[in-house]
Amino acid sequence: MQEPPIETKRDKELKSRRAHILEAALMSFLEKGYHQTGVRDIAKRAGVSLGNLYNHFSGKHAVLAEIAALEREEFQPFLTELSSDEAPLKVLEGFVRNYLIHLSAPENVILSLEIASEAVRKPDIAKMFLENQNALLDALAVLLARGVKDGCFRLLPNTREAASLILDAMEGKALRATLQTGQTTVDHTELWDFIKNAITCPPN
Repeated sequence: MQEPPIETKRDKELKSRRAHILEAALMSFLEKGYHQTGVRDIAKRAGVSLGNLYNHFSGKHAVLAEIAALEREEFQPFLTELSSDEAPLKVLEGFVRNYLIHLSAPENVILSLEIASEAVRKPDIAKMFLENQNALLDALAVLLARGVKDGCFRLLPNTREAASLILDAMEGKALRATLQTGQTTVDHTELWDFIKNAITCPPN
């Protein structure tokens, strides 16, 4: 098997500079909004020349594509959690708690709103982030189907639709809590009780 190429000092420097530019772009999007942020704003915040920035990204759209790729990496722990072999109800509660914490972070709320706003105008941007959401949706639907098969969840005619409703409820709760109260963490207890009562078999 061919060994992976050795990362040189220059490779590490380029990777570090690219990450720095990306961080500057994220901060600019959060402060000014995606639409109001120009490539020059990103370069200025990153402390690099415009030409240097273009060596790493072809434009603002390419930066957003990279953010979508990073979001997929952020989703990986949740995908791993949902695929756990533990009892479906226990896995689902852990996911609801942990994903709600992620959703409730103010920077994630703001960035989600910015992406949604831009996605309305540019379907290709919507496609990038929907691919991430669909991966999460599929994993949650598989967990629900396993719970139905094991008899711990009631019969759900469409597990993917049920998964979509659960994610919608979580995203809505995180958004309202952050915008209305400025909370950085949201108690998952009430939402979890609602979800559990909706999908589990009623006691005999």
